[in-house]
Amino acid sequence: MPELQRLRADHAPALLAFELENRDYFAASVPDRGDDYFAQFDARHAALLADQAAGLDHFHLLVGADGEVLGRVNLVDVADGSAELGFRIAKSAARQGLATSAVRRICALAAGEYGLTSLRARATLDNAGSRAVLVRAGFVPTGEVTLSGQPGTSYVRKLAAADAAG
Repeated sequence: MPELQRLRADHAPALLAFELENRDYFAASVPDRGDDYFAQFDARHAALLADQAAGLDHFHLLVGADGEVLGRVNLVDVADGSAELGFRIAKSAARQGLATSAVRRICALAAGEYGLTSLRARATLDNAGSRAVLVRAGFVPTGEVTLSGQPGTSYVRKLAAADAAG
């Protein structure tokens, strides 16, 4: 099983490779990051690490046995015991249960390591895979949202001490 690692500076080359290799795949279900993201990748990576060090966000990578990035699982906008969950899995690793496993693991980390009591998430209606992952990981739909002009659903998952135990 891939290891869930907290984002570090030395992850930058593998993370950039992951994003570039999967750009078209991701763009089919979520808004494309745009050319500036890739052109300014090093500065963006440094900014993410600074936000993480400040406790504003918690970024994680799913790293395979050969050091390749297979996915990202992030907790952003940390405030008042809550954060927004976001995740993406490489095309080569999709449909293997990695997203569900990673989201469940991040729920345990959120409760145990980061002291959070709830997580929020959103997915467009046409992103059936992400919506299924969220439901399998215990998220409950809370309403309708619009994401980049597309209809979607918002979700929440309450965290408890039992989540921290894994």
